[in-house]
Amino acid sequence: MDVAVKGRNISVTEALERYATEKVERIARFFDDGRSVSRAEVELIHERNSSNPEPEVADTTFFINGTVLKARVASADMYASIDMMVDKLERQVRRYRGRQIDRWHGQRERHAQEETPQPVQFAEEEAEEIEARIVRTKQFQMKPMSPEEAALQMELLDHAFFVFTSADTGEINVVYRRRDGNYGLIEPAR
Repeated sequence: MDVAVKGRNISVTEALERYATEKVERIARFFDDGRSVSRAEVELIHERNSSNPEPEVADTTFFINGTVLKARVASADMYASIDMMVDKLERQVRRYRGRQIDRWHGQRERHAQEETPQPVQFAEEEAEEIEARIVRTKQFQMKPMSPEEAALQMELLDHAFFVFTSADTGEINVVYRRRDGNYGLIEPAR
């Protein structure tokens, strides 16, 4: 596994880099069945705000065969942040592995009934009242997957929605978490 450790507003010492690398590499032990963890990116950040009681942040992105896991933890000590970040990442990996094993053994039942997608309706507002602007742009590769895989990926990232390419149709779809705890799927009209 390739582990990249970088710092922001902090110089990453050899000891700190070694500590972070060793901790993150332990997560790979969950994947002894031939699945490979391709890489992990660890960013150690010292936030420059004197009023922040927890300025030491450990932020990690873990790439596992097209699946992305993220963990971010802040504390008063960088080593403690790394430890808590690895604990959080380990819980995510265990949940991910548990769901994968359940799916492989056919023990999971489908939680959502097939519904006919309803068109999304937006409230109309006057153009001069809308002042929203794009403040951040993200780019990512969208591998073809099923809606179930996309919902799992969304849960692992702890996001409210996930954009993906449908393995069945090759079109862009969106899966999202509904208020009732189920998932919704948005797909283009044909």
